[in-house]
Amino acid sequence: MPPPSAPFSPPSVPRAVIVAAARVGGIKANADRPVEFLLENLKIQNNLIESAHHSGVGKLLFLGSSCNLPEVRPPAHPETALLTGELEPTNEPYAIAKIAGISSARPMRGSMETASSPPWPTNLYGPGDNFDLDTSHVLPALIRKVHEAKSSGASEVCIWGTGTPRREFLHVHDLARACRFLLENTTLPRS
Repeated sequence: MPPPSAPFSPPSVPRAVIVAAARVGGIKANADRPVEFLLENLKIQNNLIESAHHSGVGKLLFLGSSCNLPEVRPPAHPETALLTGELEPTNEPYAIAKIAGISSARPMRGSMETASSPPWPTNLYGPGDNFDLDTSHVLPALIRKVHEAKSSGASEVCIWGTGTPRREFLHVHDLARACRFLLENTTLPRS
């Protein structure tokens, strides 16, 4: 007969939760699977936000997305532009899910500290990135295309688009440091 097990001791409640989990992908993946991007992101963030609320987490940092902002916006990308115009059509379902996440986190401010204006990181890259040409974001796709062209001796690399859009990139380690800084050095608003 096995020895009796120790009494159940619930795990301690984390002091903070950073909601960074999401179904993500580049333009092609968003265009090919809009329903998946909408529904999976709603499920992921709803479960995490609700669980954090019910378990008594002290701080919640929900990561939005630069996709939250209207397609036509001033160059500075102000957060005040949220819901002031049409979203970029190829990632609208993803953006709608992220906007719903921001809206879901706001009412939680009475029970925990939440970022009323959460960080909205731009295109992320770094270790463990996705280099699949059908589902990756722009930077890993460019890296793969250039690598394959160099390896095969190709004289050209086909890059999508007109070349006029401006892109910003952020390394995942820099985002992690920024999130830690926010959690350690700011008091997130409560209602």
